[in-house]
Amino acid sequence: MTDFLGPAVRIRLRTAAVLVVAVALGLAMFCWPLFVSTPPSGHTADAPFIFMATLPVLILIVLAELSSGGLDAKALALLGVLSAVDAALRPLGAGTGGIELVFFLLVLAGRVFGPGFGFVLGATSLFASALLTGGVGPWLPFQMLASSLVGLGAGLLPRGVRGRWEIALLAAYGVVAAYFYGLAMSMFTWPFLAGTSALDFVPGAPLGANLHRFLVFTVLTSTLGWDTGRAITNLVAILVLGPAILTILRRAARRAAFTRP
Repeated sequence: MTDFLGPAVRIRLRTAAVLVVAVALGLAMFCWPLFVSTPPSGHTADAPFIFMATLPVLILIVLAELSSGGLDAKALALLGVLSAVDAALRPLGAGTGGIELVFFLLVLAGRVFGPGFGFVLGATSLFASALLTGGVGPWLPFQMLASSLVGLGAGLLPRGVRGRWEIALLAAYGVVAAYFYGLAMSMFTWPFLAGTSALDFVPGAPLGANLHRFLVFTVLTSTLGWDTGRAITNLVAILVLGPAILTILRRAARRAAFTRP
């Protein structure tokens, strides 16, 4: 038994191309304030448009995988189940002290089912959890994008690692993903904070100077607190629950036989 040395839900060339475009658009949506010279007015106005731009990209990924044989009805059903479970996990921590349980399952599922599945699961999980907790707002499209990139990255981790080393790899990635998510969401808020602090975004300033201010800002306001709590949560959850959940997900993938007609 190969035990899925590759992703259970494989992607084709067309899907990979769509994923590259989606990642590029996602990074541009976070980083565009660094490359404009006019003061931003806030995400309240542009977030709905970003949301509308995000959903068609996700639909394109699903359609591309469906048409190329990567996602079938069984995979879509599993996507719905995992999205619902992940959405139900999020309120348990409620973000208190950075304790968020939504990401460790996303990392494990992305590992088993691949980058395309992980990308879509990241977005659908955050969207479903926002509806469940009433957390719909201008920040939601950016949370969906950041979570999608976390799921995508989990699916791209080296495939030849198994056993304890695989758990160690996933735990280390869970820590990195926690800090990446916090960094991305800090980039969402930082350019639009009012005030005259030395750490504020300065429109038109050199890129290096703004990046320095941003890194100091995110370390002081997010990295040392919420992000570290999220990283510890991911680390403990993957170390403790990872082996059992990986076994369950791989068993589900074998029984569903995604690669067979």
